[in-house]
Amino acid sequence: MENPERPRERLWRSGTGELGDEDLLSLVLGTGVRQRPVRELAVELVKASGGVGPLSRASPRELAQITGVGEALAARVAAAFELGRRAVDAIQHRETVGRAEDVYRCVAPRMAGLTQEIFLSIGVDIRNGLLDIVEVARGTVIGVEVHPREVFRPLIRMAAAGAVLVHNHPSGDPTPSPEDIELTRRLREVGKILGIPIIDHVVIGDRSFRSIAEWMGTEY
Repeated sequence: MENPERPRERLWRSGTGELGDEDLLSLVLGTGVRQRPVRELAVELVKASGGVGPLSRASPRELAQITGVGEALAARVAAAFELGRRAVDAIQHRETVGRAEDVYRCVAPRMAGLTQEIFLSIGVDIRNGLLDIVEVARGTVIGVEVHPREVFRPLIRMAAAGAVLVHNHPSGDPTPSPEDIELTRRLREVGKILGIPIIDHVVIGDRSFRSIAEWMGTEY
């Protein structure tokens, strides 16, 4: 009988790419199988379904008909495949934030009515698809203190190919201040060193916005 811990050990050592379909399924099933060895059951599930593709589309009721599975394990397998589908869908349908207008549309609702400045770091993939929006600093009505380490830490964590910076002006006037422009220049230099270019810095006002990249033109 194969030790059910072995796939787990290989996963930690080499990652999921080194595991076969049955090994991955064994990890999903876990050790809650009493009637049959877990890997034997995993092999039977793949075989009875006609492969991983058909298995991913099987209903919990269909899976539960296989000896040793039952309702709890059937639900676990179906949930794992559904989670995978949702992850793929999220990646394939990422919102594009290649323009300042796109950025404004994404963040304006969360900034509406704020009485203090907040600073956001938006990570994007190689096609300007939105990875995540992270609030990195919150200040007062007249300003917000921003540290490069706080801006780039989440971007590194999400493996961003680039970034868009965003902050608001509670006064309602989105015109970039000299401090905004200087901060943008400093963060662009850090981005060059880290390999995460700053695509733009968008200032949000009262139902309005300004792109510092457009504001500075060729100087940016």
